[in-house]
Amino acid sequence: MDIGIFGIYNSLGPSGAASYFLWCVVAITLHELAHGWAALWQGDDTPTREGRMTWNPMVHMGIYSLLCLALVGIAWGMMPTDPSKYRWGRQGRIVVSGAGPAMNIALAFACWTGLGLVDGFMPDADRDSMAGRLAQFLFIGGLLNGMIALFNLLPLPPFDGASIVAGFSRTYYRWMHDPRIATAGFFIVLVAMFSGIAGICAKAAVTVGSAWAFGVEGVVVSLTK
Repeated sequence: MDIGIFGIYNSLGPSGAASYFLWCVVAITLHELAHGWAALWQGDDTPTREGRMTWNPMVHMGIYSLLCLALVGIAWGMMPTDPSKYRWGRQGRIVVSGAGPAMNIALAFACWTGLGLVDGFMPDADRDSMAGRLAQFLFIGGLLNGMIALFNLLPLPPFDGASIVAGFSRTYYRWMHDPRIATAGFFIVLVAMFSGIAGICAKAAVTVGSAWAFGVEGVVVSLTK
């Protein structure tokens, strides 16, 4: 079986599969918490009232998302908010919706920076050594967080990118709330996942992240000479 965690296990081994599963859970949980923190800052207490401001991934992802992650390699999360309570009104959507991808971008660059440091200080580390496994863990974290950020920034409902654009454009805001568009949201997600867009996001994340990590590695090498 070459899908989900089993496929990752076959290609990257147990440490790679464990890293993938852990990073998916961490990335999605922090993504949703970032939405919640931003909503609270905007004056919306819905995340607190709904009991969603917790580090428990089961609250944000649920059993079906975690099972889907294990079986197919795809997962999702949710953070309920009430845009009518945002102190900035429609523009508050930009802050709340953008907080999730911003969190993943920060995590991605933290991982790529760590990878550059590991490669810089231990360039000859064996793949099965502690340093090699750490490098793999950081690479997977950078890849997943970068991909999740870019994927969620797609300007299509129900992705965060759609709410961000709606915060800038009243026309887009009205279009996004058209009942027909809302109904098609689930199918838009499926098309986006299986059309190759996720792969493009992953390649973009690796391209940018690898360049960043290589730059960090170069700085470390130059300072340690």
